[in-house]
Amino acid sequence: MKFIILIAAAFIQSITCQRAPTISYISQEQIKDIGGTVELQCSVQYGQEYPVLWVKMDKQTGDQTPISSKTSLIIRDSRFALRFDTATATYTLQIKDIQETDAARYECQVLISVNNRIRASVELQVRRAPFISDNSTRAVVASEGEPITLECYASGYPAPRISWRRENNAILPTGGSIYRGNVLKIPAVRKEDRGTYYCVADNSVGRGTRRNINVEVEFAPVITVSRPREGQALQFDADLKCHVEGYPSPAITWLQNGVELSSNQHYIISQFATADEYTDATLRIVTVEKRQYGEYVCRANNKLGTREAKLELYETIIPVCPPACGQAKYGTGAIPVSSGPLIALVMLTVALYKNFNAKY
Repeated sequence: MKFIILIAAAFIQSITCQRAPTISYISQEQIKDIGGTVELQCSVQYGQEYPVLWVKMDKQTGDQTPISSKTSLIIRDSRFALRFDTATATYTLQIKDIQETDAARYECQVLISVNNRIRASVELQVRRAPFISDNSTRAVVASEGEPITLECYASGYPAPRISWRRENNAILPTGGSIYRGNVLKIPAVRKEDRGTYYCVADNSVGRGTRRNINVEVEFAPVITVSRPREGQALQFDADLKCHVEGYPSPAITWLQNGVELSSNQHYIISQFATADEYTDATLRIVTVEKRQYGEYVCRANNKLGTREAKLELYETIIPVCPPACGQAKYGTGAIPVSSGPLIALVMLTVALYKNFNAKY
């Protein structure tokens, strides 16, 4: 009986003296480049009798992926390796050829029981070039005077810095050529604000990235006329021109005495669009007749309004070139060096008139 008591006492003493396992060391946060190698270390004291695990904790999904148990790998990936140093009781998890998906929190766990674990973790950050997110603005269409908001968000590590620029370094509506921040607000957009904006994301990893954001501003037509009065001689062609700016692209019509003109044997109407917002409109009056002198109207219309510009065609004695150039050669004064009989007669008349004035 005395012998049995001694054995029981020794067993109880061994259980009492057995110390609980502790994690004495865990690696600090690791920041690595894609393609590099990292080693994560976890030292466990008094843990010989307990399973020690490395577990990957996905921050976005919350998934937990066991990588190793004791001194053996669970995951089948040649990029992973595990070493155990018996002298220091250190478990070293090595990851080679680091990928962006390896960025996570890695836990070293000592399994005491099903519901009892000792944990310590280390963060692995992977340097990643910026990538502009899909929830960023791609294009904006607004009417003049409306507020607009341009948004740009990017992922990457370190966290990217966002800046805004305009095409050709034009001045931003906020002032200056650069604006920093995720959101660019324009309280009341003007037609001058339309164009391409650049959202630039940079974190010093790689060359950075950018997205082109097209801002279209709808506005009523604006008409400019370089020469509101055009002269031409009878029986020669005359051109009346107006430059129209507007978005959506305006419908352009020509009128005389309130009557809309169309292309026929007397008129040729042409338009040339240099961009979505710009149109050059020309009314050619073919072989001008007396009745065609007078006032013309260039009218432009879109959903935001209608604008008009007036032009006058008046009679001249000498033909104006262009468009009345034909095959004749004109000098700087727009008088032909050689032309038909009518032009020769006009030149002779002018010469005689000048000679008469010189004498008298």
